[in-house]
Amino acid sequence: MARLTVIALRLVPILLPALGWEALAQSGAVTPFMLPPLSAVLERIAADALTGDLALNTGLTLYRALAGFLIAACGGVALGFAMSRSALARWFFDPLISVGFPMPKIAFLPIVILWLGFFETPKIAMVALDAIFPVVTATLAGLAGVERELIWSARNMGAGGRSLMWQIMLPAALPQILTGLQVALPLSLIVAVVAEMAMGGYGLGGAMITASRFADSRGVFAGIVEIGAVGFCLVKAMALLRARLLAWHQEADAREI
Repeated sequence: MARLTVIALRLVPILLPALGWEALAQSGAVTPFMLPPLSAVLERIAADALTGDLALNTGLTLYRALAGFLIAACGGVALGFAMSRSALARWFFDPLISVGFPMPKIAFLPIVILWLGFFETPKIAMVALDAIFPVVTATLAGLAGVERELIWSARNMGAGGRSLMWQIMLPAALPQILTGLQVALPLSLIVAVVAEMAMGGYGLGGAMITASRFADSRGVFAGIVEIGAVGFCLVKAMALLRARLLAWHQEADAREI
């Protein structure tokens, strides 16, 4: 009973805006075109689910977002390790990351389209390009925060470079790296949707743009709800993965308290 109460309390911040949305739309203060009722939007989502459009669009958006995220995760962690271990790599990549991180990477979309075409590759490339920066910076911060005493102790006990990296530095930097991945994952979904909006075609972003062109208000708001639900699931899945990977860490004790 206590667990059900906790779950219900966690749903309150979602249910209250939903009820407010429905009440405002039903009150007549706004037109259905400006704000369709939530019930009508949910009916549209159910209809899309029955026709298979929801599964197709969601699957394509997730594929693009997760493929780009995995590329960014692997490349970002590897680049972060290289920059922390090599002065030459840090000299070369540090200015690029400092300049590229605050830039709106979506501005490169026309160039990526010219180089890679209009299909899956440019969308995945845009996701990877945008998501790699928080991973690199988080990896660098995590490795820089490893206690020097741990490294000295491991070296005094005969640990080589590879053992030092995998058994000491990576576990110590893992909380910070996972934080970077938690930032990069929802960012990957955002960029995938924006790229679909710009390029059209199938996907949640493409479906929203198509609905907008036909003045289909329910379709546009249905896309917003679908993207919000997918993002919520991704964030929760990443939080569960973090809790599993850091079960040994002190933050697991803090969660229990």
